[in-house]
Amino acid sequence: MEILKAVFYTPIFNLLVFLYNAIPGHDVGVAIVLVTVILRLLTLPLNTWSIKSQKALQDLQPKLKAIQEQFKGDKEKQARETMALYSAEKVNPFSSCLPLLIQLPFLIALYQVLQNVLSSRGFEVLYPFVGNPGVISPVSLGLINLSSPSWTLALIAGVSQFFQAKMMTVSRPPQPPAPGAKDEDTLALMNKQMIYMMPIMTVVIAWSLPAGLALYWIVMNALAIAQQWWVFKKKTVPEKNTVPA
Repeated sequence: MEILKAVFYTPIFNLLVFLYNAIPGHDVGVAIVLVTVILRLLTLPLNTWSIKSQKALQDLQPKLKAIQEQFKGDKEKQARETMALYSAEKVNPFSSCLPLLIQLPFLIALYQVLQNVLSSRGFEVLYPFVGNPGVISPVSLGLINLSSPSWTLALIAGVSQFFQAKMMTVSRPPQPPAPGAKDEDTLALMNKQMIYMMPIMTVVIAWSLPAGLALYWIVMNALAIAQQWWVFKKKTVPEKNTVPA
């Protein structure tokens, strides 16, 4: 537990207080946004790999449906061929869970940080070079109390979660269903859950927590959407062929 605190909680706490001290006007909301951007940059390589894996998994759907039809009566053979396809294409079928797993320790640590920072507690873990502000105002932009739940930010967090998940499903042209297919495959069910259930869960959870955490989730989703757009753009725009002089 002490190791997790030293690796996640204490650095995030110090970073947030440092930015709060450095920002003109000492706005804790701006400090949370900057902390979110920094955390996203730290996990950029893993998130990029995850997005590419999810895109590759979606592109495999026609082949997966063909396997399901070819071995419809043999579930064991169907499973072996599916795993062989994943292996041949170097695709991880569980990659869609990776972004949440990556964010989870940061999210837990940030929740604990916000509880203390927005209540002006826990300054004993400050590094020597980080000044103790004494009291931190939880009000951002003179409007939102980030230490209390906010329906507005909770709804925005849910909407941003919806668009992030939706973007993954429309990143490729829709494929026609395989002839005779009766059931949706596992990935399709997972996609539906990600698109509709995750935003609802996000709103419910964000409404029960300090608004500062909802602000973090909104910014994180916005950065994820921008990163997905960039990765998809790079994969869909063909490289220009150069003709030697």
